[in-house]
Amino acid sequence: DKEKLEIRKLNVPPSPEAVWDMIKYARNVIEEFRRAKHYKYILCLTPTACYICELSLDKMGAVFEDSNVYMLHMMYQAMGVCLYMQDWEGALRYGQKIIKPYSKHYPSYSLNVASMWLKLGRLYMALENRTAGVKALKRAIAIMEVAHGKDHPYISEIKQELEDH
Repeated sequence: DKEKLEIRKLNVPPSPEAVWDMIKYARNVIEEFRRAKHYKYILCLTPTACYICELSLDKMGAVFEDSNVYMLHMMYQAMGVCLYMQDWEGALRYGQKIIKPYSKHYPSYSLNVASMWLKLGRLYMALENRTAGVKALKRAIAIMEVAHGKDHPYISEIKQELEDH
């Protein structure tokens, strides 16, 4: 839990009040983002959504480490916006920041981690980085084989993707 709520190590640590204020800010911005997505406003405001994510990450990043769950949640939202906008490089940058803390915070065979490896693999492939793409897709498969079983259709689909590239 300490790692999930990790505070940035600064020469002058933030006060408990500043940390609590940032937690309240993070919760509010995440809730606003969820509400906007629920009502599909986010699709109309995609550049604005990207800007909101970046501003929020900058503000929260002054107090929270990148591995903090609030930062990860906002990075995941930003990655989703980038994917929607077909900004593959932006989505990849966010995904690369997310995967290591996800691998720490979630159990070894978590489908959340597998899903992130799958997204990263597909992004690498789309950006013509086959070596990294194959590696990421194989990591997703390894987790999914344990979670779903080796004969699951999802696994066959990903293996087919590997063969097609």
